[in-house]
Amino acid sequence: MNLEFFRFLLAGGVAAFFNIMSRWLLSSVVPFDVAVVVAYLIGMGTAFILTRSFVFERSDRHVRSEALRFALVNMLALIQVWIVSVGLAEFIFPRVGFVWHSELIAHIVGVLSPVAVSYLGHKYFTFEKVLK
Repeated sequence: MNLEFFRFLLAGGVAAFFNIMSRWLLSSVVPFDVAVVVAYLIGMGTAFILTRSFVFERSDRHVRSEALRFALVNMLALIQVWIVSVGLAEFIFPRVGFVWHSELIAHIVGVLSPVAVSYLGHKYFTFEKVLK
């Protein structure tokens, strides 16, 4: 495993922690499917700061451009996270009788599901060096 990908996993792990903990807190006041989306945005903000600071070299783009590109990659990943999390928690787990922390497990699986695709998207789109 290369060092850059390892740093991406560490930054993503911290962001995933914030995502999962905020979803857990939010679930006490809003429905699970809404909490997944809001928590994802919290995790995404954390991930942008950590990824930009510690994972990839600067792209020579303005921070707003990087943030927009980061958000685009992550909006695609959010669709995957939402489908996996809600699909497991509301459809798959109830049908197989899985109840032990089912929302937490579904959310963790969902958050982990786009790791490789997100890495490639950020490496070759978000933080790709600008040709001069």
